[in-house]
Amino acid sequence: MKTIRRVADAMSTALNVIGTLLILGLVILVNADVIGREFFLSPISGVPEIVSMSIVAIVFLQVSQAFRMGRFTRTDAFLDAVSRRSPRVRSAVELLYVVAALALIWFLFSASYPLFDKAWQRGTYVGTVGDFTAPDWPVKLVILIGSVALMVQMVIAGVIALLGVIHPEDVHGDGR
Repeated sequence: MKTIRRVADAMSTALNVIGTLLILGLVILVNADVIGREFFLSPISGVPEIVSMSIVAIVFLQVSQAFRMGRFTRTDAFLDAVSRRSPRVRSAVELLYVVAALALIWFLFSASYPLFDKAWQRGTYVGTVGDFTAPDWPVKLVILIGSVALMVQMVIAGVIALLGVIHPEDVHGDGR
């Protein structure tokens, strides 16, 4: 189990780093576009398209790390209060949370796969022909990869929560 956790954490960290580098690249690109517009009257073609596609990619590149680090929206005050009274009930609530979230991400993945397949098969693109075009499939692939990484982290959290329901004395802290 520790090896699976280590590999999943390394995958989430790597995706997070790629997302951070993409943010840095966008900062450079947008600044270069603004400078080009102001000083040379020559904007960089496709910046709005690149930014809009990159925002989606960044979210999905960083989502599994956010979940792993406990930065998803949830009511920790409620969980802490429950934990003081019954660690087993807290673990059960965590398990319920993870199962519901896992189902939601599975539906997202299931709905996104046909969109990726269509973009890959048809070679769809964003932009305007003659000015700027970029293939649509890489972002759709990132959505799938990020969803899988998130589901892996959720399964791990679910197993930990399940262990907390069975053996609450073995789970420390917030169950992660």
